[in-house]
Amino acid sequence: MPDRLPLVYHSNYVCPLPEGHRFPMPKFGLVNEILRDEGIAGDDNTFVPEIADEELLTSVHTQDYVRSFLEGTLSGDAMRRMGLPWSRALAKRTCTAVGGTLLTARLSLEHGVACNMAGGTHHAHPGFGSGFCIFNDLAVAARTLTQEGEVSRVLVLDLDVHQGDGTAAAFHDDPSVFTFSMHCQSNFPFRKTPGDMDVGLPDGMGGDAYLERLARELPVLLDAAGPDLVLYDAGVDVFSGDRLGKLDLSLSDIAERDRMVFAFFRRRGIPLAGVIGGGYDRDVRALADRHCTLHRSACTVYGIEALGASA
Repeated sequence: MPDRLPLVYHSNYVCPLPEGHRFPMPKFGLVNEILRDEGIAGDDNTFVPEIADEELLTSVHTQDYVRSFLEGTLSGDAMRRMGLPWSRALAKRTCTAVGGTLLTARLSLEHGVACNMAGGTHHAHPGFGSGFCIFNDLAVAARTLTQEGEVSRVLVLDLDVHQGDGTAAAFHDDPSVFTFSMHCQSNFPFRKTPGDMDVGLPDGMGGDAYLERLARELPVLLDAAGPDLVLYDAGVDVFSGDRLGKLDLSLSDIAERDRMVFAFFRRRGIPLAGVIGGGYDRDVRALADRHCTLHRSACTVYGIEALGASA
């Protein structure tokens, strides 16, 4: 096991958005700040990703879509579906986050576990963006590593409150990647794209029922997927106070969920790469702290100690 948790961050993870925009862009920088304050992140264990190029992006996305977005020529309807206003800074941020999840996956193969401070853009389909998701970082990482022969079988374990429709669409005919999504059934996207295994949950489900269901599903999922790498989308929009969620998990429930996932795959010796996924709150610092549950839980399960607050 690593002495310190391998982490991935880039200053490009934060870019300007119009004032009042409901996507909480500042949270990524705050996650880095909190983890550094807690001694979980430091210069020695925080890795800087490369920016994904067009060749990498077109392993999953169509060339027309990639070029149109990067050049800022998408239609107004396409941009509205995406939910984010185009800018060169946004394009750089998007490509950097994709590179970040790929680097996180590579680090997990080397160390057994690694976590990104961004990622989880699971609504991005091969030919279009949707729901604040432009390029699908999980899909690009999975496709790249299987094509390179680094792994034979990848499990995308998606526990964001929203179904991972874009990831499911990317791999509907690719047996090397198994997609699992456990989400609120009535929530976005309202037209689901079936993945390999989907579990739709009722509105208002609380933590006890959620954790019991997850504990039942994990062994079934392991048998069905047979992965040698797990990409874990640890969205915190399952939180009871989330602006865009409809479930009723407490912060301690989310921590138990993450510990359950890490412990399950650690016991089986399967590398796991975590990304933070979705989360929406007007109190962006509280939201960022919620996202740090992923990184704290990894340290707990893998017996990694923080070094204390950074200078």
